[in-house]
Amino acid sequence: MSFALAYTNILTGTSELETLISGCARNERAAQGKIYELFYPRMMGMVRRYFPAHELAEEILNNGFLRAFQKIDSYGFKGSFEGWLRKIIFHAVSDFAKTQVKYSENILLVEKDEFVLRDAASNLYYDDLMKLVYELPETARVVFNMYVFDDQSHKDISKTSNCQSLPA
Repeated sequence: MSFALAYTNILTGTSELETLISGCARNERAAQGKIYELFYPRMMGMVRRYFPAHELAEEILNNGFLRAFQKIDSYGFKGSFEGWLRKIIFHAVSDFAKTQVKYSENILLVEKDEFVLRDAASNLYYDDLMKLVYELPETARVVFNMYVFDDQSHKDISKTSNCQSLPA
């Protein structure tokens, strides 16, 4: 059993997590390491949906964790820490994706009939669908993931990625 899994089992109450978060606020490397180890698998899964190359995903994730540790005082113990961390990591993904839009000034996001998309997706196995997603150009893959997996609206995606959203 890995340390992170064992630690997750131990971390049943909020007092342990609060202690770690407080330690991170004091810039304690041990607390930061435990938070990193505890949340790494779930956050890496989110990042790899956008950028499947492990090395690149790890770089983006590390930048996200660095931001989280720098801003941990703003958490304030309100709501889910994992949700707060996920939002910061998502912004790191989004910021990196913005830098990758080199060859086109605007990406046109055209709203599709949800019924058609759902019907087509239901006929594919998950692995087959993910293989197709990974074959998309990087920018299209990021937009697809934001819309499908993170339930972002076209308007929010266009703001986040500096893209133009057009109705169908």
